[in-house]
Amino acid sequence: MTRILMVCLGNICRSPLAHGILQSKLPEDRFYVDSAGTAAYHIGNVPDKRSIAVANQHDLDISTQSARQFKVSDFDAFDIIYAMDHSNYEDIIRLARNSEDTKKVTLFLKVNSCVQNKNVPDPYYGSQDGFECVFKLINDTCDILAKKLNN
Repeated sequence: MTRILMVCLGNICRSPLAHGILQSKLPEDRFYVDSAGTAAYHIGNVPDKRSIAVANQHDLDISTQSARQFKVSDFDAFDIIYAMDHSNYEDIIRLARNSEDTKKVTLFLKVNSCVQNKNVPDPYYGSQDGFECVFKLINDTCDILAKKLNN
């Protein structure tokens, strides 16, 4: 089974969406998807209500997810770790113990050649429209990832 971790800053906006979207596109018997944040701001909280709402509009329920902080043991527990932006990537890499850990980490949008900026924008301080834009960006990228991972 391939184990995939999606990581953003607080684990309440971008990574829960990426977690839910990618999970919905991959067979459960072959893939396990989870999410975490690099900061401890929201540990134990459900995703932001706007993330839950935009997911619901697309027939996805992410309301049972619970925010947690990325930890060093995640390098052992996961095969692939996707960072939502360069800042999260650097925070994760700083915790890497060796080159094997580092090889597991990549920018989420790196697989999407249609986007120039490889940072998934953080919609937290914006309006619901920002969450819809982020959902679309993550969904499009998860389509690419699912195709790649299923081959």
